[in-house]
Amino acid sequence: MTTLTASTYTLTELDKEACMGGQGSETHAREVRRIDLSDFEARRTQITEALWAAATDVGFFQLVNHGIDLAQVQGAFEMAQRFFALPDGVKAQYPLQRALNSGWESKAQARPSTGTHDQKESYQITLPHMAPLWPTEDELPAFRAVMLAFEAQCWPVGMRVLSCFAEKLGFARDFFTRAHDPSRPAYQSTLRLLHYFPSDPSVPSGLWRAGAHTDFDCLTLLFQRAGQGGLQLCPGKEMDGQEWTSIEPADDIITCNIGDMLMRWSDDQLPSNFHRVRNPQPHEYQGSRYSLAFFCQANRDVMIESPSGKYAPISAEDYLHQRVAANFQATM
Repeated sequence: MTTLTASTYTLTELDKEACMGGQGSETHAREVRRIDLSDFEARRTQITEALWAAATDVGFFQLVNHGIDLAQVQGAFEMAQRFFALPDGVKAQYPLQRALNSGWESKAQARPSTGTHDQKESYQITLPHMAPLWPTEDELPAFRAVMLAFEAQCWPVGMRVLSCFAEKLGFARDFFTRAHDPSRPAYQSTLRLLHYFPSDPSVPSGLWRAGAHTDFDCLTLLFQRAGQGGLQLCPGKEMDGQEWTSIEPADDIITCNIGDMLMRWSDDQLPSNFHRVRNPQPHEYQGSRYSLAFFCQANRDVMIESPSGKYAPISAEDYLHQRVAANFQATM
């Protein structure tokens, strides 16, 4: 991978993120719309308009009747929980390969918004690079098979949504499907398993489970567990006042948000908005929080080109490399 400095390109996303470390306030007057994907091909036009309206307004929306069986989602969560329960010494055999966005890290992600490390651990699955990073069958039986099957279920859901955005942007319907081709070695979409640590009174105040940030990708599919809240969003048009809205988790719903790659590809028509995971309040569940995120990230050799020239062209590989470099310790 090409070695780049942070100044190789102008990443205005980082400048915005650096201003988002405050506590802000909470508002309930913002709707995160639910989009029904049932009978997708028959209802494509209706679904496309609903997705576009939600994405251009808030940048977040939720999918119902998305086609992934709830038992498969629950199985993936159970396997993720088993992975994170392994001793750190076992997980450390599969360390994050930062340049490849693959492997395990713990408290290594420091957001530009806060300058502090997120209070979580994660394991990144990026298919072309996983050969040395899977736990063995003795360490965690069936882990690889379960996660590969789940990743394969996430990809077509993301591509259906992106095909709707492609048509609204005047691209070919399969524009983003071709840009995220999993059969190619350049594939870099990532399934990320996340474990946010239980509340600990000994941890200094001012730390976040995940500091305010935007995602690096085109589209994020986030799976959450009921009762394990904390996710909040803040549309960019309201970032100065930092008015945050909490998103209630549910087992059978996928929460989606636009990422920075798609924002660039759309000349900012589709906003990549800020979100964070706050610490639980005293009256809330204090235990571990688990989530699964599938990041639709264009293949490494794909060029992200702003139609109007608002942003300079950049390869998806270089873009992701710079964003990851700005978020993780150099030692990882």
